Amino acid sequence: MGAVAERQSNIRSTSFALTEEQREVLEQVSRFGEAELLPLQQRMDDEEWWPPHVMPALAGMGLLGVTAPAAYGGLDGDFFTSGLIAQALSRWNHAVALSYVAHENLCLNNIVRHASDELKHRYVPGMCDGSRIGALGLTEPGAGSDALGSMATTARLDGDHYVLNGRKLFITNGPVADVVLVYAKTDKERGARGISAFLVETKTPGFAVAQKLDKMGFRGSTTAELLFDDCRVPAANLVGRENGGVAVVMSGLDLERAIVAMINLGMAERAFDLALDYARTRQQFGKPIGEFQLVQGKLAEMYTTIRAMRALCYQTLAEANDMAGDAGGRGEIHALTAASILFAAEGCTRVVSDAVQIFGGAGYMRETEINRLYRASKLLEIGAGTTEIRKLIIGGEMLKR
Repeated sequence: MGAVAERQSNIRSTSFALTEEQREVLEQVSRFGEAELLPLQQRMDDEEWWPPHVMPALAGMGLLGVTAPAAYGGLDGDFFTSGLIAQALSRWNHAVALSYVAHENLCLNNIVRHASDELKHRYVPGMCDGSRIGALGLTEPGAGSDALGSMATTARLDGDHYVLNGRKLFITNGPVADVVLVYAKTDKERGARGISAFLVETKTPGFAVAQKLDKMGFRGSTTAELLFDDCRVPAANLVGRENGGVAVVMSGLDLERAIVAMINLGMAERAFDLALDYARTRQQFGKPIGEFQLVQGKLAEMYTTIRAMRALCYQTLAEANDMAGDAGGRGEIHALTAASILFAAEGCTRVVSDAVQIFGGAGYMRETEINRLYRASKLLEIGAGTTEIRKLIIGGEMLKR
């Protein structure tokens, strides 16, 4: 492992336009990931097991609450740093990286950006120290790509509570979450403009994990269907204003695409490092397979793809870092974040597939790390908006110019 790590540092020392401090973030998190998270991969995948100590361990490393103000227990950091953390975690345990993003960015960062001071004081400190796990509840059984237009979950004001009814599907961290940022229709007549956001504690009566879902990849990042059956949520848990959930959703989705692209990047980097090491050590016909030109051709294409991914992902992350709280869902940033995740997800799938090909039969074995990366990679062409939706976003924004 030490030899592989040494070769990896040679590749990564040329990271595009990063400051010394940012490079140190990558290296520190990567060292932590190799030492503490890589050994968990096998059991997490075999058992669809989430290690309960991981979130507190991430907090202990100063990796939670990056964008949260210090007044709430956060680090007063920036979104770019969160993206670098996701990249580094993905190199060593992509399942942890996915759950980290769902907690840190899809839930916590949206609370920081849009919730009242009361809600921030109540929920953010626990999410920063890892004692509370967050999730995002948007997708439904009948509402995937058309999550807003087809949303069926409702919230009805009853005194000083909202009563939620409906289901949410494919919810990352769902089985282990303590708090979920849930979107529901408060005015069915207004369609997507009648959606509101709520913070729902999972111990609330009327909330239930309907089922834990059995996934092909990212198995250690647990996923669930959630049920809301006359679930009474305090009116004070409204995030933003009533019927103002679209603004929260759209700004959050652009940030989600920017940071999920970093998961693709980290996974592709790891797949390349594994393939390169295997090409150097695997002997066939009396010599390392890396000496064969067809293997070298694959490695060259993988390297080129990763370098291009890195440049686009970092540029997108930098521009998303400066996005105003009410921005998102329109304009150049909307197209750019879609382009970043589109290119990164397709690039990751190609790189990981080529790595499996270099491994040959060993890569097809379920217990190998490269096989886990291969099974996981397809999700990133589906989640946070499918490849097709990403192309529609980009094309639509171009035609508006």
